[in-house]
This record gives sequence, C-alpha cells and structure tokens, in this order.
Amino acid sequence: MKLISWNVNGLRACIGKGFPDFLGQSDADFVCIQETKMQPEQNEYHPDGYFQYWNSAVRKGYSGTAVFAKKGPLSVQYDIGIPEHGDEGRVITLEYDTFFLVTVYTPNSKRDLSRLAYRMQWEDDFRAYCKALDAQKPVIICGDMNVAHQEIDLKHPKNNRGNSGFTDEERAKFTELLQSGFTDTFRYLYPNRADAYSWWSYLYHARDTNAGWRIDYFLVSDRIREQIVDAKILTEVYGSDHCPVSLEISL
Repeated sequence: MKLISWNVNGLRACIGKGFPDFLGQSDADFVCIQETKMQPEQNEYHPDGYFQYWNSAVRKGYSGTAVFAKKGPLSVQYDIGIPEHGDEGRVITLEYDTFFLVTVYTPNSKRDLSRLAYRMQWEDDFRAYCKALDAQKPVIICGDMNVAHQEIDLKHPKNNRGNSGFTDEERAKFTELLQSGFTDTFRYLYPNRADAYSWWSYLYHARDTNAGWRIDYFLVSDRIREQIVDAKILTEVYGSDHCPVSLEISL
C-alpha cells in the first residue's frame, strides 16, 4: 500500500503547477493534502479512480485538508470532536478494516508565538484523539505537523531554536506523541540521514541551497512499524514550498 502526503500551499495553484500529472504518475492508494485553501464547491478537479473527502476552514482561502482514496472507507470523521478545534478544517480520518488513516495540518504557532498556547492545547487534544483510535486498531498519521523534531531535521538548528516550529515546547509535544505509541517512519528507517527536508522558505533561495526543515511526517502505530516497506521525501517534486512525503507499508 502506497500513501502520499503533501502540503500543497493552495490546491488550485498546485493543480496549475503539475499536481494532476504527479497524482497520475504516483499511482498511490491514498493522497492526503494539507493547506488546500479552498472550499469543496470550488473544486473542479476529479481524478479518475479516487474518492474525495474534504474538510475546509470556515475562513475562505485558509488551511483545509483533503484525501484522495482509491478505496472507499468504512467511515469518515472530520476534525477531532472538540468544537474549539472545528473551524479550520485540519483533520480527516478514514476508517478501514485494519487501520485508521488520519491526515492533519497542525496549527502554526505564528512567528511571534502568539498561538503557541493554543498549539499546546491542540497537541494534547490531538494526541488523545489518536490514542483513542489506536486503542481500536492501528493508525497511520500523516501531514504537515509544523515542527522539526530533532536538530537533524532542519538546516540551522542553533539559529532557529525558540522560533516557531522549533520551540522546546513544540518539540516536546511531538516527543510525547511518539512516546504514546507512534513511530516516525522516516527516522525509523533512516535515523542518521541528514539534509533531508520537506519544507523550504521562499526567501533567500532556501530550496536551491537546501536550507530546509523536515516538518511533514508519516507516523504509524508502534505495533505495525515492522510492516513499513519504505518512507521517502520526494524532493524532486515541485509545486509548493513543501514537497510530498510518501510511505509504503504492508497492511
């Protein structure tokens, strides 16, 4: 089974930059999208062979998630069941016979960290949500989680410590999520691989010099990590300030 996750930074713009070709060539069973920045009724793209599921923010042109799935699920849940977190279209969960698939676009703490306190509450609530799913059957979590977990996960850790996405608080919450029963698939397979990033600022030619951050992830329940076949960062794919990440797993 092959899954892809991609923060497209506006799906309509990304469609104009090659997204349909990428989707067709990927032959993925699931393609999970973050930061769609659109409402479902604005979508005119309906690729053959995929069911589509959308969770859009109340505020137009902001946030939003979508999933393209070759197989229809047993059930679909939007958001995590807490009204405080229900206006930004950040989570979609698909249930299948043997697993749950959760795609997430984690709130950004903002440059001035004005949303860090909210982010901390989100982290606790999202972790509890994923643990409850995991108590029923294995879970695959993917998306832009807006944190570089370890120093190896960004180009300039010393200069960025304390900045949004690399605060001690955000990193600690990611550690808590992993310790609650989940595995970072890429680091599980490639614990020492450096210069492996999924997001680059549009400033200072950051992508050209690979001055990036790894903030897009596939996590799986610990009990299925031995079934991971491969986890990749598809740096050759353009169309956003993020590149896609992928997971192959035998389920």
